[in-house]
Amino acid sequence: MLEYISIIITAIFVNNIVFAQFLGICPFLGVSKKLSSATGMGAAVAFVMVIATLVTWLLQHFLLDPFGMGYMQTIVFILVIAALVQVLEIIMKKVTPALYQALGVFLPLITTNCAVLGVAILVVQKDFSLLMSLVYAAATAAGFALALWLFAGIREQLELVDVPRPMRGAPIALICAGLLAMAFMGFSGISF
Repeated sequence: MLEYISIIITAIFVNNIVFAQFLGICPFLGVSKKLSSATGMGAAVAFVMVIATLVTWLLQHFLLDPFGMGYMQTIVFILVIAALVQVLEIIMKKVTPALYQALGVFLPLITTNCAVLGVAILVVQKDFSLLMSLVYAAATAAGFALALWLFAGIREQLELVDVPRPMRGAPIALICAGLLAMAFMGFSGISF
């Protein structure tokens, strides 16, 4: 049980996928202007990340490894993630059209979100069991959503303050992202 708690805390805070591993930066910067779209993107990435990890783990252990096709890992994983994103896009279009419109072009970007592919590959490299892989994927997705949500909140507050003209937009956003990353570095001393 302690091992699972360690995986959860480490994935969310210590080795946050955005702030420590620098994966998923494109949606982190692109969808973080409003809390509502950041929350939706975090949920969409969480769904895709957990399902993709489940499917890719099964494919790795029951197809690629037994038949000596480990060299096909990246291609197979990308195809699985792309298919899952297409399914998610169809579901969101029918169930929550407002969220689908809010995410816009960033929903298809989940296909190329290196955080999703990174988690699928990391669980294989770390030789996690299926349950550990799913816990790691869910915790990493929670860490991604937390980073996105915090950054969106900061960016919404930045709209209300008088930022010097040369610093408006991307410059102040990148400075805030760097400060958040430094804040998350404070968790690096946590150990179990």
